[in-house]
Amino acid sequence: MMISTKGRYALRVMIDLAENYGNGFIPMKEVAKRQNISLKYLERILPVLTKNKLIEGLQGKGGGYRLTNEPDRYRVGDILRLTEGGLAPVACLNCEVNTCQRAETCKTLPMWSEFYKLTNAYFDGITLTDLME
Repeated sequence: MMISTKGRYALRVMIDLAENYGNGFIPMKEVAKRQNISLKYLERILPVLTKNKLIEGLQGKGGGYRLTNEPDRYRVGDILRLTEGGLAPVACLNCEVNTCQRAETCKTLPMWSEFYKLTNAYFDGITLTDLME
């Protein structure tokens, strides 16, 4: 499994906003500069975070983005699942119900299932507050 640039950058943006939590709306130009991420690329990530209510935006003078909750309420796993489309190591685990015809006899499915559980548990055990420290 490899986490894409989108997932990694989303985490960097969220950490930056967490570090500025309580300072009002933060202009994305400032975040982009601090994180060395192009503003154009951030414009692809922000809608996902906003749509899922992890952040909120305000346009105009004094506008920008801010977290909708305190930093310790954000789990890395939730952010990565949103931006990556899931953390499943194999396609058959990407759905709630495994519809693979070989699921009953697959010798590797238990291994992939356990790896998937470990991955989710690991990332769900880390918050933005943890990453700020």
